[in-house]
Amino acid sequence: MGLFFGTDGLRGKVNEDLTFDVAYKAGNALSSLKDRPTVLIGGDTRISRSYLTAGVAGGAMSGGANVIDAGVIPTAGIAYLTRTIGADYGVVISASHNSGEYNGIKVFGGAGYKLGDKEEERIERCFIHEKTNDFPFIGTYAQDFTLIKKYRDFLLSFVERPFHGKTIVLDCAFGAAHRIAPEIFRKAGASVVAANCVNDGLSINKNCGAVSPQNLVKKVLRYKADIGFAFDGDADRLIAVDEKGEVIDGDMILCALAVYFKKTGRLRGNAVVGTSHTNMAAEAHLKAHGIEMLRTDIGDKYVLAKLLEKGLSLGGEQSGHVILNDFATTGDGILTAIAVMNMLLSENITASRGLKIDLYPQKNVGVPVTDKFRVINSEELGRQTAKCAALLEGKGRLMIRASGTEPKIRVMAESLDKELNRSIVSAIVSTIEKINREE
Repeated sequence: MGLFFGTDGLRGKVNEDLTFDVAYKAGNALSSLKDRPTVLIGGDTRISRSYLTAGVAGGAMSGGANVIDAGVIPTAGIAYLTRTIGADYGVVISASHNSGEYNGIKVFGGAGYKLGDKEEERIERCFIHEKTNDFPFIGTYAQDFTLIKKYRDFLLSFVERPFHGKTIVLDCAFGAAHRIAPEIFRKAGASVVAANCVNDGLSINKNCGAVSPQNLVKKVLRYKADIGFAFDGDADRLIAVDEKGEVIDGDMILCALAVYFKKTGRLRGNAVVGTSHTNMAAEAHLKAHGIEMLRTDIGDKYVLAKLLEKGLSLGGEQSGHVILNDFATTGDGILTAIAVMNMLLSENITASRGLKIDLYPQKNVGVPVTDKFRVINSEELGRQTAKCAALLEGKGRLMIRASGTEPKIRVMAESLDKELNRSIVSAIVSTIEKINREE
């Protein structure tokens, strides 16, 4: 992780950590990576999108870049369009699954992949040294809100058979999928129940979407739907709900697609990529089907790096980031949902039969802290971690890490003993809160 960049770009509270000046500097630094680049910008529905877009665009233009503003669009749409229209960089103004007071800036290169660590470090050096890239002329600015149609048509091309006769609930989290997702699934032939599909600038991810799927559960049961899909704010995550109201997380989706892809000859390398957080039961399930799982650090950029390194076609995270590497350069919630529907229709099976597997119980908590690096490196936390890990020896595992996207320490205990998971996490959380108070 860089000095400014986390696992998914720059991120922080608007007008506190993430200001207009920061956005301007980021855009200006980006323009220094290439002579007079074309920069495509889009983002989710946060009220701060226009404010930060103006900052990034102004900074990039001051360095001679030509800017195209695509408006509200999923992250994967910017990744796709960047390479399709021949832009040098794509910028997404989004804080993904975070609440509305947060926003972020993430950057894709011309091939549609997120910037690597070396390029991020070059941008960071511009911040550190207050270096500006000022040209004797200003780049251009244009809006093209029709570009999303190219992305829509790209997604529709993956529908293998009509979704006729299927009722699908879509929870768009008041985010970037609010128009495009219902339109795609209706065009594919489904009866769509659209939830949280309004752009009000304020409600993004609030008790809804992929981070809070319980409302989707209620709607699936209420409408007797065949399946429900929940996206996060920028629609790069997918969490599903089957017809029985059971939540289907990213681990289950990854397993289902892996088995299906193997059956249909589309699983390159006979392996998938998960993360250190991927449930142990998912790995066992894949092994039972003759599929190897490779683990990497948490963060879809690391999943993608491993996919490219090993020449594999499928990887993902428990949070719902799923990368279909043969078709997309980043996680794409809508594309993943289409792949799930293709599988269910091809196999002629219900969502519960096709997607649900029994995972090992996990207890996950994110603990807000002032300085996550000071806390995570504290000796006191190290001692408590060792003590708790010993209780899980041979039974499960304990993970404690600094969040790559928020000022939090994330704690996870996994074993068949739910009460043991709860007590261990409780002990760790208490220690973290104590250390945080001692600042």
